[in-house]
Amino acid sequence: MNHNKSYRKLGRRSEHRLAMLMNLTISLINEERIETTVTRAKELRKFAERMVTLGKKGDLASRRRALAFLRDKDTVAKLFAEVAPKYTERNGGYTRIMKTGIRRGDSSQMAIIELV
Repeated sequence: MNHNKSYRKLGRRSEHRLAMLMNLTISLINEERIETTVTRAKELRKFAERMVTLGKKGDLASRRRALAFLRDKDTVAKLFAEVAPKYTERNGGYTRIMKTGIRRGDSSQMAIIELV
């Protein structure tokens, strides 16, 4: 049973997992579409949607919270200037996950995650 387990461990320690999800979030904001495994995409969705919500608020505290997580000034600037204004009328659901196929090396289910 999966009761009271709110996140996926992804086979990594907590520092490594957070760093990987931070890097995936930066890549998603910059590229607006990336390919990764399904489990990583589902976990990444939480962080990406939280960042877009911070971008929609647009105040200084939200910018500082986004910068504290992303640690990349150019990405935060793009998030607040280009990405977040597209979603002013939308209440959540900023990402889409589409399953693509199976990776040949280890038979892992792959997916494309993109900003809607």
